[in-house]
Amino acid sequence: METPQRFYIEDAGQFDGQVVTIKGWVNHKRSSGNKIKFLVLRDGTGLMQSVLFQGDTTPDAMTDFEKLTQESSVEVTGKLRKEPRSPGGYEMGVISLKIIQIAEPYPISPKEHGVEFLMQNRHLWVRSNRQWAALRIRSEITRAIHEFFEKRNFIRFDAPILTPSACEGTSTLFGTQYFDEKAYLSQSGQLYGEVGAMAFGKIYVYGPTFRAEKSKTRKHLTEFWMIEPEVAFADLNDTMLLGEQFIEHIVQTVLANRAPELKILERDLSQLESIKGPFPRISYDEAVQILERRGVPLPWGDDFGAPHETALGDEFGKPVFVHHMPSQIKAFYFKQSDTVGGPGVEGTGRYALGCDLIAPFGYGEIIGGGQREEGVDVLRRRIAEHGLKEEDYSWYLDLRRYGSVPHSGFGLGLERTVAWLTGVEHVRETIPFPRMLNTLRP
Repeated sequence: METPQRFYIEDAGQFDGQVVTIKGWVNHKRSSGNKIKFLVLRDGTGLMQSVLFQGDTTPDAMTDFEKLTQESSVEVTGKLRKEPRSPGGYEMGVISLKIIQIAEPYPISPKEHGVEFLMQNRHLWVRSNRQWAALRIRSEITRAIHEFFEKRNFIRFDAPILTPSACEGTSTLFGTQYFDEKAYLSQSGQLYGEVGAMAFGKIYVYGPTFRAEKSKTRKHLTEFWMIEPEVAFADLNDTMLLGEQFIEHIVQTVLANRAPELKILERDLSQLESIKGPFPRISYDEAVQILERRGVPLPWGDDFGAPHETALGDEFGKPVFVHHMPSQIKAFYFKQSDTVGGPGVEGTGRYALGCDLIAPFGYGEIIGGGQREEGVDVLRRRIAEHGLKEEDYSWYLDLRRYGSVPHSGFGLGLERTVAWLTGVEHVRETIPFPRMLNTLRP
């Protein structure tokens, strides 16, 4: 007899009516008397109900069924058939069953568990339906990100993780000894991305970043992934347009390719289907007026907090760009302006030519970026004003000495984007192994 073809559950539609083999794990099981038994299997790509029926299934398989525990690993052979009531729309009529390993009593049962317990068992929690669905969507978002930039001929430009200096401010650095000197885990790949933009015209950095923020909010991790495009000869408006196209591509790709996972997460698809450009664009000054009207006032010059971001999202019901932010809340490398819509004199100014993209439904900022200062003298002064050492940025200043041009870019936080698209409550569910204030294991 010819050996049945192994297949993955997500490809069931290609094997309708054929005898195939699944290798996977027991999700759960139940019996309906002695003659018929139901076994729901998962193989990492989906769930499938398998039916053992006395007379069609080998006697050994009927006996071995009773030994199976949750997460036991098995190899099951049978004939596929359409069944709309089954997960994935197909089920298997089991012919034979081979036990690979009988799992010990599984700690994560269908009952409710506390977050602390689940985090301690994160290595097992990722197998559950909702975690599985969220991480599958994360993978799809990652694929869509690379697709977006590759179609536009951007070069991927990898930045170092160990750096000699700060990018976003010295108060949130993780330090480490680097032979005879001090080094830091990267807060952002942006400064190195600017190097790439001057060499290749348009690049994107994709990698892990680290912030030593003692925050316990649902939006913060100490280790997260950033996507940071940087484009030469681009200004603030160019960056907002690129960010808008980027977000639309990601959202519509997830809707097209991960509908089953969104269904598992009970995501309201209508909220995502409307995420198409153009996105609203308002100045920081206009945002302050909107917040005053909505009853969540913000003193001019302060950065947005969660209530302010939520109110702005509610105002528009879709992502909104807030541009021309106060210079005092932005990093040293932003180009400045005296007015909304015009450049400052010699780089001095009330506003930074920066922008934040606020996601709706309370998920906050998912993009931060803007136009960079291209003048070497202005940048030297800004470095001093921020209490930074000029010698740490000598290589960065060289970019302004040798062929400086206007340039612009942004950073997108992957985990917040995943949280928004999946609708999960906390970013700890958007990365395989979250790192937070009190979470370092597993």
